[in-house]
Amino acid sequence: MQKIDKVTVIGANGTMGQNIAAIFASFGNAEVYLVSRTKQKSILSKNKAYHSVRAESIVNKMIPVDFDELEECVNKSELIFEACKEDWDVKIDIHTKISDVLRKADKNDARKYICSGTSGLSITKLAELYPEKKRSNIVGMHFFNPPYNMTLCELVPTEYTDRSSFESLKEYATTILRRTVVEVKDSPAFLGNRIGFQFINEALQYAEKYKFNGGIDYIDAILGPFTGRAMSPLVTANFVGLDVHKAIVDNLYENTSDCAHDTFVLPEFVNGLVKSGKLGRKTKEGLYRTIIHDSGFKIRQVYDIEHGEYRETIKYIFPFVEEMIGDLKVGNYGKAFDVLTKNRSIEAEICCEFLLKYIVYSLVATELVGYDIHAADDVMATGFNWCPPLALLEAFGGVESFLGLCRERLRKNMIDQIDWNHLSRRIEKSNYDYRRFLRAKK
Repeated sequence: MQKIDKVTVIGANGTMGQNIAAIFASFGNAEVYLVSRTKQKSILSKNKAYHSVRAESIVNKMIPVDFDELEECVNKSELIFEACKEDWDVKIDIHTKISDVLRKADKNDARKYICSGTSGLSITKLAELYPEKKRSNIVGMHFFNPPYNMTLCELVPTEYTDRSSFESLKEYATTILRRTVVEVKDSPAFLGNRIGFQFINEALQYAEKYKFNGGIDYIDAILGPFTGRAMSPLVTANFVGLDVHKAIVDNLYENTSDCAHDTFVLPEFVNGLVKSGKLGRKTKEGLYRTIIHDSGFKIRQVYDIEHGEYRETIKYIFPFVEEMIGDLKVGNYGKAFDVLTKNRSIEAEICCEFLLKYIVYSLVATELVGYDIHAADDVMATGFNWCPPLALLEAFGGVESFLGLCRERLRKNMIDQIDWNHLSRRIEKSNYDYRRFLRAKK
């Protein structure tokens, strides 16, 4: 395994950039150059990273710089990590700058890693911005937000990647950075985001479809923590940022053609929020927002799709949810899922359909993008903190029960696109216990 003592993080002023820099400095014990457009932004990033991880040991290891010092930083570092905006033009500009530095150095840095933290753009196309002899160590290194809590790291090789060098980086990420490393193919959005954002975007489509029932918070109430996720899907989109969400699903819609293709169409109301700068948590309003009165009293509001304005969130009461949570509280997991599958209210049917499709699409996507059936479990458990699909399948009663429910509940257009015999042969027992993900709360 190659020793990595110095790392350059470009785009360190972003939330992911500063947090990933802290991972390299703390777990990796590396000296990290924080590169931003201005040195002041890098200084601010260093302070935010320190306050985020509360690790005094990283303070002296994080060195704020600007682009004037990029050449020196790149030449000193064993690993260069690009964490810039998810935009092709921005990525091309940054990687062209790195490539120019490497050309000027006029030496073959065979062991210098060039990594991109893109959440789904082509690593192969980025590699092709470099001279041929420099392409062997260009790798996608996709961390998940927040990286101190989400340990997943998707590593993405290209056709140019040197296998020995790649295995060394994998060992470094696993043993030194303490990541859950999953190797994935260079495919749009890779694996975790392909599965997770399919679920989230279809939930947004359903929010639009059921806007007269309540829309956003209505769907979130149907797909809350009791279904096996740390936060409901549309709260997750608000946390990630609607601009990031749009970039991921637009990329998937344009560049994939699997059974979930239509579920990657971004609803028009989300496009409207993005255009108006209402991107979610980072801009303080998006799908949700919090109003703080002078007294300090907080009111949680949600965007009302029907009326195009914000209103207070509603505390929905669905009998199937109340029953499921009651059973989960006392450990009756089988009974909780009996409630879900036997209740024929519209909300229970939406919930059941979403969970079944989540399992099916995870298995489909893993075959397309991953190398192992358990990869879907790893990316969803450690990248999203969602109940892994193979584990959730067991909560539904096992393979036969799951397949029977799919035939009964899923729509014909999806059923007709799946080779069910092939899919069922690939199913294996999960390495995860579904019970730790099913939370007895709304």
